[in-house]
Amino acid sequence: MYAEERRRQIASLTAVEGRVNVTELAGRFDVTAETIRRDLAVLDREGIVHRVHGGAVATQSFQTTELSLDTRFRSASSAKYSIAKAAMQFLPAEHGGLFLDAGTTVTALADLISEHPSSKQWSIVTNCLPIALNLANAGLDDVQLLGGSVRAITQAVVGDTALRTLALMRADVVFIGTNALTLDHGLSTADSQEAAMKSAMITNAHKVVVLCDSTKMGTDYLVSFGAISDIDVVVTDAGAPASFVEQLRERDVEVVIAE
Repeated sequence: MYAEERRRQIASLTAVEGRVNVTELAGRFDVTAETIRRDLAVLDREGIVHRVHGGAVATQSFQTTELSLDTRFRSASSAKYSIAKAAMQFLPAEHGGLFLDAGTTVTALADLISEHPSSKQWSIVTNCLPIALNLANAGLDDVQLLGGSVRAITQAVVGDTALRTLALMRADVVFIGTNALTLDHGLSTADSQEAAMKSAMITNAHKVVVLCDSTKMGTDYLVSFGAISDIDVVVTDAGAPASFVEQLRERDVEVVIAE
């Protein structure tokens, strides 16, 4: 596991549990206590956690920093593809419709969809430029890329034109990516325009499936685009804090842990 991914998991675990212990973290991640102390020092400098004697406690700040696509693909990459594979079970019946949100884990899912024997029988709508290109290059005919402005950092299409088009559409399933997930703030991201697109997809889909690796749990970004009550399914990885998973299930959210 890369140091960056380990630190993101530590940040999420701290946010969920409220407090973490150096010794317990060292055992969980199979590293030395000194490595954990360095991780906590980095997270403390970034304002993500507060260091205390023997560990760290959570902060309540809302994040606004967005990472590049390349950085996001590298972060928790193995978890993303495991999550994408597990999410395949929620694809609609043949001739069904689906929304694919812009996000790296959803992009991994789109790669798997392109290889599925029924891929040409689904109607797919996306606001993600890489996803649309990948599916078109795979020979899928019924793929619609929403029109509008393209955000360079995420390659997501946003804006009023795309929102007006989405308002006229319905899908059996939407696969949504998120920058963060908490019980209080729900699903959140850094940009209000992308949040609006995600929210519209959620509103106009019968089933909402959130693809969320464990490093995003317990963290908050500035703009909320969906409440816990909006979510039908969360697909995550084995690193998800057990207490957080249990709380999601208590709120009637189906949680699938990818192998």
